[in-house]
Amino acid sequence: MTVGVLAVHGFTGSPATLTPLTDALTAAGLTVVAPCLPGHGTRIEDMLDVTYDDWRATVQEALDALRATTDDVVVVGQSMGAALVADVLAGRDDVAGAVFVNPAVAAFDPDLLEIVDATIAAGEEILPGGRSDIADPDVPDGHSYPGTPLRPFRSLAAALVPLQSRFADITCPVLILTATQDHVVDPAASDLLATAVTGPVERVTLERSFHVATLDYDKQIVIDRTLDFIGRHTG
Repeated sequence: MTVGVLAVHGFTGSPATLTPLTDALTAAGLTVVAPCLPGHGTRIEDMLDVTYDDWRATVQEALDALRATTDDVVVVGQSMGAALVADVLAGRDDVAGAVFVNPAVAAFDPDLLEIVDATIAAGEEILPGGRSDIADPDVPDGHSYPGTPLRPFRSLAAALVPLQSRFADITCPVLILTATQDHVVDPAASDLLATAVTGPVERVTLERSFHVATLDYDKQIVIDRTLDFIGRHTG
């Protein structure tokens, strides 16, 4: 029996943010696919004209291809990758389970979006940013873009609104791993997802990591719990 894992990175990130996890899954004999979402993994300017629909299409295509070539499939989503995973999973009954790491699934504050819209109207395309949200100072930066492309962010924000009503269509077993000190995504987003899905839910709290937990102090917990979850929910 072959087990496939689709791993989806977050907004402005790349598959490199998932490397410790995907390497461990591959070493365990699983077939791992970790696509680089359109506009990511190169330079931030390449992301300016990309939208949520482009990312969703990439995830949908990867999931369909993996499902066609393996016996069981588990999907993993980190941050925005969790929203994309939830989107393509809703209504499907051919996926064995889903793992969400610090899921960015809650709708954004309208006041924040007003500021974003005003900034875009003023002609700004990119909001500068700093180091990735990682507690471990020994982890080198550079896995994500050093800024926020505003129009792609706005497309994500728009997509999250209708997505809220579709969480109940996720019926497979779910594992949610949540950092208590996330400075990018409010941990309450994990609570929202946990209460909204229909399938059985397992929760793990990550006490020492920030948002990019797959590279942080708790990365081994993420690896161990993901492997355990996959082992229990696949043939």
